Amino acid sequence: MTTVEHLPFALKLLTALGCGLVAGVFFAFSTFVMSALARLEPREAIIAMQSINITAINPWFMVALFGTALACLFLAIASLSKLHQPGAVYFLGGSLLYLVGTILVTIAFNVPLNDALAIAKPDSTEGANLWARYLINWTLWNHVRTIAAFGAAALLTIALCKQTVN
Repeated sequence: MTTVEHLPFALKLLTALGCGLVAGVFFAFSTFVMSALARLEPREAIIAMQSINITAINPWFMVALFGTALACLFLAIASLSKLHQPGAVYFLGGSLLYLVGTILVTIAFNVPLNDALAIAKPDSTEGANLWARYLINWTLWNHVRTIAAFGAAALLTIALCKQTVN
């Protein structure tokens, strides 16, 4: 089995950078995109978010989000084989934080909310009520995945530093 120490530096670096990139995308939504949408009338906000959710499903973002998850899974498995190696615990922790706090939260919370909004009728009272709940809940879970992705990037960076010092 490959140990985390023998994985190419570039893979470990790209994984840390991927976590940071995803954290940045989610940070933008948490700090200003959702606030901007909240200032719109529900009809316009629903239409805008429905469009965002459609365009978010593109190769660039999917590779960043799920390619990073695949790399984290690989790093986590490799870390398990040699937890005594420099940085291995940080690689494991960062990888698990990304997989659970970013990917699992996305799948379990943000995607179902997006799916419900996708079929909402922007001009309806039900749509406006759904939007009010969506805005609060989606943003809350986005904060969680932002913090998780950023924390994962930090832990993976610490792991890289520990390996390069030794």
